[in-house]
Amino acid sequence: MNEPVHSRRHGVRAKPLAVKETTRTNDPERTMANIMEVAMAEFAEKGLAGARIDEIAAATHTSKRMIYYYFGSKEGLYLAVLEESYRRMREIEGQLNLDDLEPEAALRRLVEFTFDHHAGNETYIRLVVSENMNRGQFLAQSKSIQQLNVPAISSIHKLYERGVASGAFRPGLDPIDIHASISALTFFNVSNRHTFGLIFKRDFAASAVATHRRAAVVDMVVRFVRK
Repeated sequence: MNEPVHSRRHGVRAKPLAVKETTRTNDPERTMANIMEVAMAEFAEKGLAGARIDEIAAATHTSKRMIYYYFGSKEGLYLAVLEESYRRMREIEGQLNLDDLEPEAALRRLVEFTFDHHAGNETYIRLVVSENMNRGQFLAQSKSIQQLNVPAISSIHKLYERGVASGAFRPGLDPIDIHASISALTFFNVSNRHTFGLIFKRDFAASAVATHRRAAVVDMVVRFVRK
């Protein structure tokens, strides 16, 4: 029986670092970052059930005991990985400076960023798919996930309201619905690229296909909100 998740990991925000030859140091933040980086790939590839703490410990030159010390349990490490995945995306998203652009240009930039992020981060997509297979039961335990995603909706709300005020966007739309539409259109290209590609004989990772699909997704979202 794994130990319950406890609070040792809270308050230390891991930064992505390359795994060193040894992480058994007096630098807890670096040790946790190395563990998180390897665990992210392990959970994305095998899911919570298939991932092995022994393999994560071996790859980071630590021990199961140290991993449990920092994260409480396998489930605690999995939750920390989920939170970090969302945090990284929102951090980059917050640097888009959407307020500096006209509403439609800002919306286009946001959709392009989301498409590019998902296309270049299959690990993130696999983690989200995995947690949906768990029916969100572990993310529901997070004390920070709601706050992490507030800026995303706030940003869409602000640019949408600017668009309505300028006459560029039609009124009456829900920012969360706009966010869901952007997520759905960009997420599918990665989550279903293998099955969809095999069925329709199209390589969605190919540069020309991805470029065309990116432009089509941006156009669909803009047409949805345009007046």
